[in-house]
Amino acid sequence: MSVVALDAAWLAAHPLRLPEGEVDKNARGTVMAVGGSLIAPGAIRLAAEAALRAGAGKVRIGGPAPLAHHLAMAVPEAGVLGLPVSKGGDLTAGGLGALRESLGRCDTLVMGPGMGNPKGVRSLVKALLGEARDGMSLVLDAAAISCSGKLGRLIADHGGRVVMTPHHGEMAALLRCAEEDVAADDETTARDAAQSFGAVIVLKSARTVVAAPDGTTLRYEGGGVGLATGGSGDVLAGIAGGLLSRGHDPLAAAAWAVWLHGEAGRKLAREIGPIGFLARELLTEVPGLMASLEG
Repeated sequence: MSVVALDAAWLAAHPLRLPEGEVDKNARGTVMAVGGSLIAPGAIRLAAEAALRAGAGKVRIGGPAPLAHHLAMAVPEAGVLGLPVSKGGDLTAGGLGALRESLGRCDTLVMGPGMGNPKGVRSLVKALLGEARDGMSLVLDAAAISCSGKLGRLIADHGGRVVMTPHHGEMAALLRCAEEDVAADDETTARDAAQSFGAVIVLKSARTVVAAPDGTTLRYEGGGVGLATGGSGDVLAGIAGGLLSRGHDPLAAAAWAVWLHGEAGRKLAREIGPIGFLARELLTEVPGLMASLEG
């Protein structure tokens, strides 16, 4: 099956839509971003702000209870729900009850940024996959991917509304194979995983592959080596979540997220240098890039 370039021509054929008429924040969708740990609380902050920068109307963060106040101050535009953590600082399934009400009012669930040990968070990820209501879209990132190898049926039950954003190591953990095998044929790996899990797969690397369950496969040639930095993937996941909340289909949301993330990296590489810019600096580039090609 052929691979299509994710470029300006593809984006023009699948344009983003600006809200029209009298639109309040609810009409632009609500994202629930669940993740973080006592070791990496900032990851879920990056994902939450990225969702807002991509145009989500409202964002709520589910993060470690001991740091909930700090997250609320870091992202004052978002509501924050403090969730229990284990002795190791990871979120636990004990937070499911507190999350239920918020899940019932959100359009998109972003899960995984900053979560710790995949084995430690698997019970929460499994529970949230089972709780997500009909019509809700989901983005799985980081540890939420690595622990999902045996959760394929739960993921597929969401009818193609799931976007998964693994790098090669996370894909290897998901498929229980060697990372070298993923790299050897990334296009086939992404396509097979998309069909197996019934999800859109964003296989991240220097060149990123986006594959849909129907076999559609896109390739983005990359935003540069500077994107290989801590927090970069959290921003990508949040952008995808924001676009999904606005009503874009999973393939379009994933592809646009990859392009916006990559082009933000290219822009910062020109302005700052090829390496050394920070993941949080990608955030302010997203609205302008989005506006430059919105339909």
